[in-house]
Amino acid sequence: MSEQKTGLIVGSDGLTRCFWPGVLPDYLAYHDDEWGRPVTDDHRLFEKLCLEGFQSGLSWLTILRKRENFREAFAGFDFEKVARFTEKDVEGLLGNPGIVRHGGKIRSTINNAQRAIELCEKEGSLAAYFWRQEPQPHERPDPVDYPTLIANPKTEISTRISKDLKKRGWSFVGPTTVYAFMQAMGLVNDHIEGCACRAKVEDLRKALRRPS
Repeated sequence: MSEQKTGLIVGSDGLTRCFWPGVLPDYLAYHDDEWGRPVTDDHRLFEKLCLEGFQSGLSWLTILRKRENFREAFAGFDFEKVARFTEKDVEGLLGNPGIVRHGGKIRSTINNAQRAIELCEKEGSLAAYFWRQEPQPHERPDPVDYPTLIANPKTEISTRISKDLKKRGWSFVGPTTVYAFMQAMGLVNDHIEGCACRAKVEDLRKALRRPS
């Protein structure tokens, strides 16, 4: 069957993978070593949600290749530090060629850092908040195949989380952005059935101690 029907490709190393990293080494490394592996670190969760916002209208590969620059510019996505950024910091970021210089997204990151502090005060941590909303098995497609994923760039759960975050004052957190965040941070395992990474990610998810 073709890639268009299965969403899978066979690499030069003989492994079958999801189609989207293609043959690009940095994208393959991201697919194999990061995407879908469960994350419970608050700074990494905050980073990913912010970077998904920066991706809006762009490709994730563009953001991935600028990620170290973003980390340097936004204090390692330590939201307690980013929350104290001032308009002078915004001006500096707008002049930084290593990141996406979008005023609305930069200010959104600072705003979201402030909202993240509030959320942690109410929910315990970002990890606790997000992992409490992990989809249950009956809420997931079976099997996880290419047509299903293409047809569902957002879900009822990502829509619910998006609405709740917006109610709490977050921005650039639409349901599609939130679902991409859930996929990347391992709240769901959307490696397509047949991908060599799917079983590895599922084992990590089974072994994970969920934050409370």
